[in-house]
Amino acid sequence: MSEAQPRIKVRGLTKIFGENPLPALRLLEQGKGRAEILAATGAVVGLQDVNFDVNEGEILVVMGLSGSGKSTCLRCINRLVEPTAGKVLVDDIDVTALSEKDLLAFRRTRFGMVFQQFALFPHRTILKNVEYGLEIQNVAPAIRTERALAAIEQVGLKGWDQHFPSQLSGGMQQRAGLARALALDPDVLLMDEAFSALDPLIRRDMQGELVTLQKRLKKTIVFVSHDLDEAIALGGRIVLMKDGRIVQQGFAADFLANPADDYVRRFVEHIDVLGVVTAGDAMREAACVAEWSTTADEALGRLEQSGDPAVTVVCNEGRFQGTVEAPTLRGAGTTPIRLLLSDQDACVVESATLTSAVAKLASGRGEIAVVGPDRHLRGVITNTDLVQALARRNGSSAGTAR
Repeated sequence: MSEAQPRIKVRGLTKIFGENPLPALRLLEQGKGRAEILAATGAVVGLQDVNFDVNEGEILVVMGLSGSGKSTCLRCINRLVEPTAGKVLVDDIDVTALSEKDLLAFRRTRFGMVFQQFALFPHRTILKNVEYGLEIQNVAPAIRTERALAAIEQVGLKGWDQHFPSQLSGGMQQRAGLARALALDPDVLLMDEAFSALDPLIRRDMQGELVTLQKRLKKTIVFVSHDLDEAIALGGRIVLMKDGRIVQQGFAADFLANPADDYVRRFVEHIDVLGVVTAGDAMREAACVAEWSTTADEALGRLEQSGDPAVTVVCNEGRFQGTVEAPTLRGAGTTPIRLLLSDQDACVVESATLTSAVAKLASGRGEIAVVGPDRHLRGVITNTDLVQALARRNGSSAGTAR
């Protein structure tokens, strides 16, 4: 499988707010802190030497508390906020070097933006709201209507195109805002606290629908959030910011296993580990695997030597078929084990969280298989493996906290 390629490269991004940022920039380069620079120059350091990549087709969540610089960072990507220093490369085009005319054209073709506030025109129907960006681009009326209706259907608002924003719920209005961005068919979606104004239940629904939509459209998305649970729900990499700098970046499991400092440790301490650690993280190599043509007697002999609670049965190509336990094998002689499968559902995919594994093991199974998307066997998990995986995660946090 080819390695994901960066669609966006952020390099040394720095933003200083103030009438004369250059003295503050020099102090920043000398290693002075935010408070010192504010006292000396009156300028505010919004971003300091921010570096990250956004891969083609991924959701990258930039997050942090209020004042961390996350929204400033997002708006520097399309230069709604002008960076003081550094570069933003989109498909190796330096956005920070574009003229105003070229930047405007670049935004119209490459970026779609969804804000926290729905920003819909109250006097326009949903269709006319969604058409707006295409209208600005002078797209022919018939074409823009066709594209707008397609985007409205993509976000689940089919049939609501002739309604006005005031006739829609908050969640539906946010869907309309997303449809307006999608109608432009942008390469990159920038989403600034897009679901923060929604009620918790609607917010979770929108998170799930964005993930589903992303699987189909495969856009490159930068999503700003202050909510770690939201970042985990979206399932992508996370860039955690504090005081204008990146503290740590990686997947949620990386933050749990190896928090960069006490700030990160406090940030993730409330996370439900079962909902973050994957079956692939917790699995081990199966001790007793047998192809489905193996006889019951032979399989029983292997099982008794292995100490595993069941035989993991695979086909000739290594795809998981099911499990067979010892009581089923005893007395079955030369019967092929493919005819004796006890449990064909004793598996989870390696990307599934341990919550799924717990549900399977809680039903009385002694062991479940971990499989790839093609059901090829990757490993197994028992209750003991599960406990050990949780102990490792909790131990790595507990052991470093003082």
